[in-house]
Amino acid sequence: MKPLSKSWAIAKKNMRIYYLRGPVLIFGILFPLFLFLAFAIGRNVPADSLVPGLIGMALFFTASATTPAILPFETRTRTLERLLAAPVTLPVLISGDVLAAVIFGLTLSLVPVLIGFLALNAVLAQPLFLVAAVLLSAACFATLGTVFSTPPTDNPSDIMTISNLVRLPLIFISGVFVPISAMPVWGQWLSRISPLTYTTELVRHATGESTHIGAAVCVTMLIAFTLAFWFISLGLHGRNMSRRLT
Repeated sequence: MKPLSKSWAIAKKNMRIYYLRGPVLIFGILFPLFLFLAFAIGRNVPADSLVPGLIGMALFFTASATTPAILPFETRTRTLERLLAAPVTLPVLISGDVLAAVIFGLTLSLVPVLIGFLALNAVLAQPLFLVAAVLLSAACFATLGTVFSTPPTDNPSDIMTISNLVRLPLIFISGVFVPISAMPVWGQWLSRISPLTYTTELVRHATGESTHIGAAVCVTMLIAFTLAFWFISLGLHGRNMSRRLT
């Protein structure tokens, strides 16, 4: 089998087995939903201005929820050895996990997109920016999830705890609930380290809202983050794989 065929076979296996796992459903769907509602309800904010944050959070949590859970489950069930003996190289294995997470994120992101532009009457001024935001962010956050899964453990809850220790602070510095222009100067600079910042800003470009970061910069940074997460993940997984298999 060619590498692409192997990656797709792994992705289909992951979609069939892991999409309905408890950690994925809780931390990928329910948790961000209730977190968003907790901040949105009761605030004197126009409903359509909440759309960029809603779409950004949906992509952030759904696309990064699947990949952290897969390898711990594979380690626990002792199926990781069979995959690597197929033979499947580490890049092919990780790319299969990422592909499954991207599809998961893209599918579930349709819900907030439809809510935003049909129920909340948000204006779609630049459709291409919305498409770029959804596709690039799904790939970026799915690859980020593979970084979370690098610790050699067979307990998915350990990985989910680590991932939320990273994801929650990123939400509050990414302009999801407060536009970056309304942040203090130090907050504006701090927001640049979060990939979610560039997602929300790109969606704001798509809806015609005022933005703090240019669309070209957002696209470039999402691609740069994706590549950085990919190579970091390969390096850490390569170093920890022997410990995971023992």
